[in-house]
Amino acid sequence: MVEEISAVELKKKLDDGDDFQLIDVRQPDEYAFAKIEGAKLIPLGEIPNRVGELDPQKEVILHCKMGGRSARAIEFLRASGYTGPLKNLRGGITAWSNEVDPKVPKY
Repeated sequence: MVEEISAVELKKKLDDGDDFQLIDVRQPDEYAFAKIEGAKLIPLGEIPNRVGELDPQKEVILHCKMGGRSARAIEFLRASGYTGPLKNLRGGITAWSNEVDPKVPKY
């Protein structure tokens, strides 16, 4: 079971200045087209080699377009022994565009 966070909850964490990592697991062309300010791009296929960039002392929130790839990234991280707190952005960047920031383009 993957723990989730809503777009509105994520916006509040960003507004409050909470200390967490926001990771975008989409492809570079998707990231170039539409992104959540402050997100770091680590494409899904690079997660195994870049897990060292995640800080297990901080909450890590992952997102993709709709939530599927980021859920797979969380499942991979858990299976590989990552122990830090992980959450999936429910509905991905599409939900962010719908619920928080309509200026973020949809595709």
